[in-house]
Amino acid sequence: MNNKMLALYGLKWNPFTPSVPTEALHVTTRLESFCWRVQQLAGEGGFALVTGAPGCGKSAALRILSASLATQRDVAVGVISRPQANIADFYREMGELFGVELRPHNRYGGAKILRQRWQAHIQTTLSRPVLVVDEAQEMQPAVLAELRLLASADLDSHILLTIVLAGDGRLAERLSADEFLPLASRMRVRLAIERAPPQDLQACLRHALQQAGAPTLMTPEVITALCDHAQGNLRALMIMAGDLLDTAAQQEARQIDEALFFATCGVLMANEAKVAIRRRR
Repeated sequence: MNNKMLALYGLKWNPFTPSVPTEALHVTTRLESFCWRVQQLAGEGGFALVTGAPGCGKSAALRILSASLATQRDVAVGVISRPQANIADFYREMGELFGVELRPHNRYGGAKILRQRWQAHIQTTLSRPVLVVDEAQEMQPAVLAELRLLASADLDSHILLTIVLAGDGRLAERLSADEFLPLASRMRVRLAIERAPPQDLQACLRHALQQAGAPTLMTPEVITALCDHAQGNLRALMIMAGDLLDTAAQQEARQIDEALFFATCGVLMANEAKVAIRRRR
């Protein structure tokens, strides 16, 4: 969104894109409790798990969690950028995240150096480094096993790392398999993000508008209609709201009202209604 479009509605940023400032994201009571529990977990080490359907807000939850951890004294947070990597690339990224030079072909040496770095951090700060992995359902089985073994020492009695895994239903299915039971049994803190009811989506949308500086950009009726139509999916809600904002800016409308909503979303709603009718036949 260009500056002209922002100025048209008095917006500080586009409230419907994934790149909104972390401090502007909506924090629910459940998410606030989860962040607090992970903060406590960082003092002892262990695994945390975030699951949910695509578009329900897992990545946003991780952004909020990472920001809350960053405010804690002496807590070091690393975020894996390539969960699909093989073991060699996994060790390369771990070395970059924790500031050690690793040779991926020497797995034993790499694990030893990382453990020494984490041990030194623990002795100095009394907190465990935190590793965050989004889209963890893409991780190779060998990498997940390596991560589990890497995170502990002294016959599993000394935890060196706090690890937060987030993924969709495929991650939950993998963790239920016998192969991953040793990892699943280590999940000490869990957050399952369900499809949100319309009232929760309305609270999130109003918060987004308020934080962006335009609380009256949408009429209450449009907010209600959008949240009813989003089927509990936060990403779907923001995509529809973004489409409405683009249309409003193109027409230089001063507010997104019901007429603009039905002109923009009416065809889509009609097509979805036809599909639903055919399925019931």
